[in-house]
Order: sequence, then C-alpha cells, then structure tokens
Amino acid sequence: MRDDPLFPVPVARALAGYRALRDAHGVCWGEPPLTYVVQAWTTVFLDNRYDFWGAALRVLAERRPGIPHDELGDHLGEVDADAVVRDALGGDVVDNLPALRLTPDGVTLEAMTRVVLDDRPSRTSLLLDSSRDEPVTVVVDGTAYEVPSRGAKVVETAESVTVDGLPVDLTPLRRRAPPAAVRVRAGFPCRWSVTGANGQGWYPEGAPRKVDALRRPYFHGDDLVVAVPAEPVTVTVARGMEYTSAEVVITPEAGAETLVELAPERLYDAAARGWYGGDLHVHLNWMGEEPTAPDLAAAAQHGEDLHVLNLVAGNVASGRVYDLEALAHWAGEDLPWSDDRHLARIGVEYRSDLVGHLTAFGLREPPQRCHTGFQGTADWPPNTVACEELRALGGVIGYGHPFHTAFGEDDPPGAVLGRGRNCSAREIVADAALGLVDTLDVLNHSSIEATAAVYRRLIGAGNRLAVTAGTDAVLSFCRRGTASSPPGWERVYANVAGPLTAESYAEAILLGRTFATTGPWLELTVNGHGPGDTLDLAAGQRAEIVVTSIGPEVERLEIRTAGGVLAQGPPGRLTASLVADEPTYVVAVATGPPHPRTLHGGGVYAHTSPVYVDVAGSPVAREPDVRWCLAWLDRLEELLREFGTFETEEQLGDHLEVYERAREVYRGRLA
Repeated sequence: MRDDPLFPVPVARALAGYRALRDAHGVCWGEPPLTYVVQAWTTVFLDNRYDFWGAALRVLAERRPGIPHDELGDHLGEVDADAVVRDALGGDVVDNLPALRLTPDGVTLEAMTRVVLDDRPSRTSLLLDSSRDEPVTVVVDGTAYEVPSRGAKVVETAESVTVDGLPVDLTPLRRRAPPAAVRVRAGFPCRWSVTGANGQGWYPEGAPRKVDALRRPYFHGDDLVVAVPAEPVTVTVARGMEYTSAEVVITPEAGAETLVELAPERLYDAAARGWYGGDLHVHLNWMGEEPTAPDLAAAAQHGEDLHVLNLVAGNVASGRVYDLEALAHWAGEDLPWSDDRHLARIGVEYRSDLVGHLTAFGLREPPQRCHTGFQGTADWPPNTVACEELRALGGVIGYGHPFHTAFGEDDPPGAVLGRGRNCSAREIVADAALGLVDTLDVLNHSSIEATAAVYRRLIGAGNRLAVTAGTDAVLSFCRRGTASSPPGWERVYANVAGPLTAESYAEAILLGRTFATTGPWLELTVNGHGPGDTLDLAAGQRAEIVVTSIGPEVERLEIRTAGGVLAQGPPGRLTASLVADEPTYVVAVATGPPHPRTLHGGGVYAHTSPVYVDVAGSPVAREPDVRWCLAWLDRLEELLREFGTFETEEQLGDHLEVYERAREVYRGRLA
C-alpha cells in the first residue's frame, strides 16, 4: 500500500479500525457508558427541542433517591437510553426515527415519510414503543427483539418487520419520486444545503448526511452533482462567518441535470486586515455515525474559508486515543491541504474529567500522555504536568469547553465548579497563576457567558490569558447539535504579523492579539492600541476607547473594565473615556439574540482579549478577583478530596502542592 498525501497508510489503517468499531457497536464505537457517551447516542435522535436530560434525571432520581441532584448525571450509564429517547420525544416522531407503536389493540407505524428515487431498500432507525403490559417480540429483517412491558427499543430496519406473526406495512416510511439532478456551482468551495419541501436533505454521492445545530443539512465543495426528486427543492449556499448566504428555489426536470450557479457575498475580509480566524478544537474521529478521513476535513476547512484548523487527537472514555496515528504522522507539519490562506495542523486534546480538558496547537511531536483518570485509573498527575510537556513540545495551550452551568458575575466559585466529575476547566485558576496555560476558549459549545465571567475574574486577578475559540466539532458525527455543525462556526481571530504560518498564528495568540466570535467582526482600540497591548498611564490620565462591529446579528456592544460595564450601546460603533485611577483592563463584548448565522443556542457573542492598563507601572490585580481565585482553589481542593481517585496520598498531595503554589502567587498579588 502506497501513501496518499491526504490518506497515509497509518491513517488509513486507523480509519478501517474505526469503521469496524462503528459496525460492531454503533454510534458509540464500544466506548464505556460515561454520561457524554450515552448522551452522544441519544442526541442523534434528540435535538434541542427535546429534554433528554430531564427525562433521564427523572428516572435516576426515582432509582437513586439519596443522591444529590447535581450528581445524578454521573449515573447516566444506568438508564435505559432507548426508553429515555422515547420519553423525551413525548409522542413526537422525528425524521430519522419512525415509531412502531405496540398497543394492546394492535400495531401502528408513525413516520415522517422519506422521499426516495428508486425501489432499493434503505435503512432507517425504528423506535419500537410498547404500551402493552407484557413483553412483545418484534422480528426486524429476520432478527427477533424482545421489547419489555411498556418498554422501548431502537433498532435498524430496511426490509421487513413482523409483530404477532403478522407483517407490518412499511409503505409509510418511503415515497418514491421521479429522479432528477442539480449541479451546484459557486466558483469556489462553499457550504451547500439542498432540501426538499419536507426539510429532507439531499447530498452528493458519498457525502455524509450531516445536519447542523439548526437541523439544516449541508455538505462542502463546488461544482457538485446532487441526485434530487423532480419536485421543488431549495438550494442554499454559505461560506463561514465572513459571508452572507444566498438561496434559490427550483423545480428540476425529471431525468435531467439542472445547473444552479449561486455564490454568497462577503460581509467582511479579516485576512485583508491581517486577522486570521481559527477553530482550535475540532475532532476528525470521536465516535459518530461516519468515521472520517482527512479529505472531509480539507473540504470543510476550504468550504468554510476557515483560515486555521486545529484537529485534535483525543480519547473518549477508554484508553483508545482517536487519530493518534494522524498526530504521529503529521505532528509539526502543515496538513497537505494547507495553502497561503488556510493552515491546518493536528494537535491533542488532553483530557481529565476531574480537572479539565486542555487543547494544544502547534505540537512538534505527540506527547507521552493524552489523558488521565478514566476507567477507574488514578486522577494523576495534575494537569500542570501535561501543560509543561505540551509547552516543551511547542504547544499553545488552552482549556476547552470550560464551563457548563449558568453563572453570574458575582456568584461564588462553587456556583460554576459544581460537584462530581465533569470536564469543566477546574484547574485553570491554578495553571493560569503559574503561567502554564496560554488561553481560555471563552467561545465554546457550552456556557459562553459563564466562561466569560470566569475569564474576566482571571484577568482581573492579574493572569494574562488570551481569548480563544474551540467548537469541539466532531467530523465523524452527522447529527449531534453543534458537534455535527461545520468547524469554524465559532472562531478566534488573531492579528498576525506577516504571512500566515503556524508560528505566526501561535505568536499572535500568545501575545493576546485576539478576539473570539460566533460571527460578528469586533474591534477594540484604547488610545490606538489593540488587544494584547499594555498601556502604562499616569494616575488620572485619560484613555479613549473605540469599539466597532460588523454583522447583522449584533444587538448590543459593551466596553468592560475590571470594575464592570463602562459603556454600552447599539451595534456599529461605541466610544468611551477611561480615567486611569487604578490598574485595570479593557475588553469589548458584542451580543445578540439567536440568529441564523449563529449556531450557538445562547445567541450571538463576541469577546476581545484585553488591552491592559497599568498605572504608574502597576498591573491589574483587583483584590475581589484575587480573593475569588483563592476561594476557587479552596473549593477545588474539597472537590478533589471528595471525588478524586488516587492510589496513594502522595498523588493527591501532588495536586494540593500545585494549588498551594498558586495560592502563593495570588497572595503575593494581594501584597
């Protein structure tokens, strides 16, 4: 076997292994049933309209009445996931899960009928939903399944279903339409959606059936042929956040190919200003419906005009590290589809479900360790050890998907630290004080506002961290909310000096010359200086602040300092004056309601890194923020003692020693 530059032999072998896992175990590839593994399977069928968590937690609360509510999620692997999906749907039928209702009176098939272009059997998932008081056997494509009393089971079917010895009429599943074809062309790679009147997506041959967080089907490329029904279809084209979208409705002729030439218009051109947008947290493979080869990442990056793509190798719930072979093959190199405007690298997500997940961009070689604390192993060493190794290997290090719960500006640390085990960025308060972490993904798939509030506490306490963005998009998922959305739906823009390279982009991030966004352009200057700069002003000296935005989705601009909101106003341009009476920082924030250009459920958000304002040589170290960080470390120590897994007292002691070193730093700032 000869190496293909896009598909080298080690990567091809790994992908074959992932396909075998998928074929044997389904969407979760045989991973142990941690909370997010179970959730990954259920969200293939349940989008954000359905309360999976509520349905699951109700079951667990009845089963384990003595467990605190915020720890119930740790036991998600105990629930009957099929029944939870049924209960969360509440009688609804979704397009990829028809329901066979098994009632005392008989059988009813409910489905959103799919349009097909020929008579070949096509597979679909099927929910077997029983309201009978006794178990019932259902034979699906020759395989018998027992559905328990008032239970549920999700199966796959293509050809036949039999209940009580009688065949079920499957004609509601499909409706045949005369075939046609459309050729979509923009003149450059784009993101396309081709949908029928019923919302059904149509794709080029071989393309995965991907759906974004707003349930819109999509694929990437240019000059592509798509088989469609000879019925009205809507063709939409987009190209990432720097472009608008365009749409046309056509009725293609049966048996013919209809050309659709359509291109999105540019909204702003960041690279022309020296700014390059990147997504620092994207997985090629990490469970999912379709194990993914690198050419899909290439198509997505160019189709989204995403300047920088950081693919990360990482484990899920076991010791298997997905795409480690790709990391070993390409570490320290630009991936083969890179060009002067598009840079792709592969790094790692270092994962601890006790103290947080780190991502690294720009690694020269793989680290020796990629995770800790899974499958009952010790939560050791602390993340500081990983930070030191990743930095020695050339990595720019940041915490990803940091916080998952609502959190107010004045709430105590315990409100966001939570209980039990989860992947929140719990160790960041220590790692930031010790100078071992460079960034925080304020823009992420989870709670952006909570993360932003923690971020401002951290920089107010004297830590220098750049704002970054990581979507945690997973290219091997086709239907899982933001995980199956295209990479780059959030981006960190970095002001790069000279040509775009891994080194120049990393340097810009390390210097803090960044802002992160769900779509809008956001620019900040303080006396003409941008994010990452430090102004040393005399006491009482005045600074002039200017914030500008571009994007139809923005509703409000804010100028914030360590003391809170300094000014706010409508989008476009906002100015304010700051009198330097004490050391502070200045950041800009843009917000807005949910918008079609924004895939985060919380709405529109953009946040700059700070311009630091020293006064007479003294940097910001605001006492309330420093004491808040000290309280965080105290609460984190309690969490580790209660929920950590350690083989020796010395292993716990290594964590506590890190926290004490961080406390010394913060106490020094109080002095």
